[in-house]
Amino acid sequence: MEDRDEEHHTQARVDIYEKQLVPFGLVRFGVAPDHPEVKNVINTFTQTARSDRCAFWGNVEVGRDVTVPELREAYHAVVLSYGAEDHQALDIPGEELPGVFSARAFVGWYNGLPENQGLSPDLSCDTAVILGQGNVALDMARILLTPPEHLERTDITKAALGVLRQSQVKTVWIVGRRGPLQVAFTIKELREMIQLPGTRPILDPEDFLGLQDRIKEIPRPRKRLTELLLQTATEKPRVEEAARLASASRAWGLRFFRSPQQVLPSPDGRRVAGIRLAVTRLEGVGEATRAVPTGDVEDLPCGLVLSSIGYKSHPIDPSVPFDFKLGVIPNMEGRVVDVPGLYCSGWVKRGPTGVIGTTMNDSFLTGQMLLQDLKAGLLPSGPRPGSVAIQALLSSRGVRPVSFSDWEKLDAEEVARAQGSGKPREKLVDPQEMLRLLGH
Repeated sequence: MEDRDEEHHTQARVDIYEKQLVPFGLVRFGVAPDHPEVKNVINTFTQTARSDRCAFWGNVEVGRDVTVPELREAYHAVVLSYGAEDHQALDIPGEELPGVFSARAFVGWYNGLPENQGLSPDLSCDTAVILGQGNVALDMARILLTPPEHLERTDITKAALGVLRQSQVKTVWIVGRRGPLQVAFTIKELREMIQLPGTRPILDPEDFLGLQDRIKEIPRPRKRLTELLLQTATEKPRVEEAARLASASRAWGLRFFRSPQQVLPSPDGRRVAGIRLAVTRLEGVGEATRAVPTGDVEDLPCGLVLSSIGYKSHPIDPSVPFDFKLGVIPNMEGRVVDVPGLYCSGWVKRGPTGVIGTTMNDSFLTGQMLLQDLKAGLLPSGPRPGSVAIQALLSSRGVRPVSFSDWEKLDAEEVARAQGSGKPREKLVDPQEMLRLLGH
């Protein structure tokens, strides 16, 4: 939820309003703990936030603590970039059983998102099923299968590490409705899975029949990915690799052409015991191929189901137009339709696809549109009170924002708590404790 102008304007003041107490959103709560290099973007964010012309106001929920019309009244322009914070439901019977979690909640749990700290997943089963074949699905599989001592040097939460140390999960199935040519994960993530210590991949060569001939016409990034899948499924590993695979105590596999039909309960009905999958076949060509059920079903026993079939955005405020079908704010290149001075960027602008890089470029484009409108005289002229007006409103409503220097105190505390443990930080996960540490 932010309000931002680019560095291309020397007078612009930018205030960032954020629902969480701490900054960095998905970089902190979405990126996997064993991908620290992806979090380097935090350094750039920190430099921006330390600028005299930028202010961070955490612990402020737009739409609840302050409305979008109130923000529009106080600023020349407002940019909404609050993402897609809900998950796509499976909409199948048994989805509500204990042991079934959305990817959003599971990732939030091991990454320290306060609202997911009560999750306590039971990992005493030997088989987990992940529905969906994107990078988030592979992240979760990797976290479930990585030897815990390899996670000890990451910023995974203490609680999650404790649960993973006791985990009995030996096999993770990653299930997709379509085939090997439609997987949504990228080659780097696949390579990490193939090389994961102590685990071996299970790929059925039958799923790859006829692919060899079709590889020639596939565009390049997808081609390299498909070659790696094909090679892993069909080629005999070299001697040292074969020895490593033979000694592996854990396994992961890709199941293609399967669509979830029902989560199966244990005999006492108290938890998940398996999942019924409809067997599918593909209709249509290229990216537009659809999975259609053949009428056959298959039951897969498991004690944990993680659903990673996508995210969706919510409307933030009744005053902001929203397209429920596409799950985005209707906009033209980031300008919100029919609301001058209101902009959007990221997943709430384009829908929930793409990585940090794509989303960053997308927000630069929105910033450029805003500056164009400013130059063209399309934004309100005359002074606007900005944060002074909003702080008065918040204070009258008993809302106490968290500043960037407050965050720097919490940051120092997290780093101090990890001292000597080899972890970069021990994340604070309780908002009440954070506020106490800040003396609020």
